[in-house]
Amino acid sequence: MSLTDTDRRFLRIAYDEAKAGFDEGGCPIGSVIARGETEVARGRNQRVQKGDPIAHGEMDALRKAGRQKTYRDTTLYTSLSPCMMCSGTIVQFGIPRVVIAENTTFGGNEDFLRERGVEVIVAGDPDCIALMQRFIKERPELWAEDIADD
Repeated sequence: MSLTDTDRRFLRIAYDEAKAGFDEGGCPIGSVIARGETEVARGRNQRVQKGDPIAHGEMDALRKAGRQKTYRDTTLYTSLSPCMMCSGTIVQFGIPRVVIAENTTFGGNEDFLRERGVEVIVAGDPDCIALMQRFIKERPELWAEDIADD
């Protein structure tokens, strides 16, 4: 399935959130939750900034979205393929569609999501790939901590 203009717009916001996180000294991972063309919430990885080990980009966006009657009519956009914690949360909340900017630098949970009925689209966004590659090169110890790779 190809990306829509709406998908591209929200992926750009996810990138902007990721870049803001990087500029703050954190992990450059951003996320947006949308209902159709309407943004519900956006967030970014806040592990370093808040000292919170589960404050991943997707989790930050969900916290900011707050209580919703349902997430079953939303799309989650993320600058990087979601980790298992975030993938489990996507399944738990019944988010039916995930658009991933890139899974070149980190991936592996796309099949987990698809097997549970989630539509997964990977965009291969060059800006997100470049930002993550820069982060991994410049801050390898922080990246290893983020993905729990001792």
